[in-house]
Amino acid sequence: MFDVTSITSYNNVCKWHKDLNRICENIPIVLCGNKADIKERKVKTRSIVYHRKHKLQYCDISARSNYNFEKPFLWLARHLLDDPSMEFVSICTMTLPPEIKIDQSMMKRYEEELKVMLSYVSRSGGQNL
Repeated sequence: MFDVTSITSYNNVCKWHKDLNRICENIPIVLCGNKADIKERKVKTRSIVYHRKHKLQYCDISARSNYNFEKPFLWLARHLLDDPSMEFVSICTMTLPPEIKIDQSMMKRYEEELKVMLSYVSRSGGQNL
């Protein structure tokens, strides 16, 4: 991944790719240009050619705005599982925890326990936490 607002960052891609290949040969790689949501790009789209020369996938992404954030992962999953039709599914299953009912006597007990703990911390100067 390189920063599209930094030419130096893009110029380092070659070195990073060589370092990665030296350690892990023949692994699927997606080159990502981050900060694609920023208008002041220093690395223009037409200048990004490294991936073509080295047969890598490329995606413009934005970590801040989540633009295309799933694309590199989807390509890698499809490639590794050899399933070009694979899709990510978004399932939102947020369930709220069960409501806890606290009666007045329980609340009073919690408040008393809190007072005891705070006085202990105060006396010990926080040393026994």
